Amino acid sequence: MKSNYSLDDLRCFCTVARMGSFKTAAEQLGMPLSTLSRRIRQLETDLQLRLLNRDAHRVSLTHTGQQYFERSGALFDELSDIGEDLHRDKHEPQGKIRISAPINAGSQFLRTIFFDFLQQYPDIQLDLQFSNTLIDIEAQAMDVVFRVGSPVVENWIARPLKDIHFIVCGHPDDPVQAITHPEMLSEHPSIVCHPMSTWQLVHPKSGLEYDHQPAKGLRLEVDEIRMLTHAIQSGLGIGYIPDYFAVPMIKQGELSRVLPDWQSQPRTLFMLYRDRDHLPMRVRLFVAFVMERFAAMSDSK
Repeated sequence: MKSNYSLDDLRCFCTVARMGSFKTAAEQLGMPLSTLSRRIRQLETDLQLRLLNRDAHRVSLTHTGQQYFERSGALFDELSDIGEDLHRDKHEPQGKIRISAPINAGSQFLRTIFFDFLQQYPDIQLDLQFSNTLIDIEAQAMDVVFRVGSPVVENWIARPLKDIHFIVCGHPDDPVQAITHPEMLSEHPSIVCHPMSTWQLVHPKSGLEYDHQPAKGLRLEVDEIRMLTHAIQSGLGIGYIPDYFAVPMIKQGELSRVLPDWQSQPRTLFMLYRDRDHLPMRVRLFVAFVMERFAAMSDSK
């Protein structure tokens, strides 16, 4: 049945009932005593019930008023608690942030940032979910999402953090120097790391592009960079690896670069989050922390 009374008038009644005084309730609500009295009378008229007994010295609840107060007072207390929680969300650094990130970028770039952020803000918790698949970030109720490429999500802000290139690598003892053009990659055993099942290569100087789809000689398919690099180090074949992972291993002699003049087009690591004007403080702090950290990384180069 549709309510024929004002919920705000009911809130005024609950305040009077809790305080036991129109004057104190009016001060609590920040309204004139005459206005409060009129609104309580209007509520009783709308309900066609008497809720309060009034005399010159005190206010008391009728039996019906007591029932209304017991049922509705708890609801307004809960709404007040919710309001306080929402205020803390907006203005205090506390609560949980749900984050989704790719497995490899998460372990390479983001792990230390996450840990340092938690050290700086001890009342904030991070719920981290690492996956190389594109999850439904709306359905999973994510607060912040990190993605490499394909950043467009309606009503989400995408901030670029870092460009990543993929390069082809092999075992240091393999005669990979004999590979002089991407067309020759199909002549060698290979390992694929999903979702990068197509090796997109470009020659930066000439602008020539070549897409290699490993099929012939495919030895292993994985979905994690460390498994890929271990397989290459075991001599199982060549693989397509992000430069942030491959370059340190090449410098240490653990991998050898194939086709050193070829690499992928830049794939950008993005951070996605909702409307910047209505973010909880914990998310705003996290976004700023990540942006500052990646800016510092760029400046240090």
